Amino acid sequence: MQLTHYNTNFKPRNFPITLVCDNVTNAPNIGSLFRICDAFGVEKLILCGEDVSLGRRMAKTSRATEKVVPFEIAQKATQVVEQLKNTHQIISLEITHNSQPIHKSKFSKNKAILLIIGDENFGVSESILRNSNQIIHIDMFGQNSSMNVVQAANIALYEITKQLV
Repeated sequence: MQLTHYNTNFKPRNFPITLVCDNVTNAPNIGSLFRICDAFGVEKLILCGEDVSLGRRMAKTSRATEKVVPFEIAQKATQVVEQLKNTHQIISLEITHNSQPIHKSKFSKNKAILLIIGDENFGVSESILRNSNQIIHIDMFGQNSSMNVVQAANIALYEITKQLV
């Protein structure tokens, strides 16, 4: 028998992870990010950028998780990183020359995590990459060199929380 929302055996947990979205502005993507933050027990979601919209399209995708996931909206992700760099490990999800595959990365339980995901078209900004303690990527095996930001965040949060359990 398939379980419903009311009879699953999942135990609620919160992890010391803040997901920072560097100029992610697509409303359905934002709604999906609220859902995965709820699903993975993310402590906080910070949406950064000038065109962040929390309208009806976002709410439709989020399925009311924006009411339970702590969040804030900030102008610039670089400022958020600067404010939190002393209390958090700064981990950027981006493919670079020196990024490490996520499945080979180790995540410390000793310091809160600031996971940075980037703009749907341009990724995580260079200034944030320079200030990151770790840059991770997801190995891919097709012809495309990127995936949807929400799908990438799903994989990253799964791998990180798997180590923090």
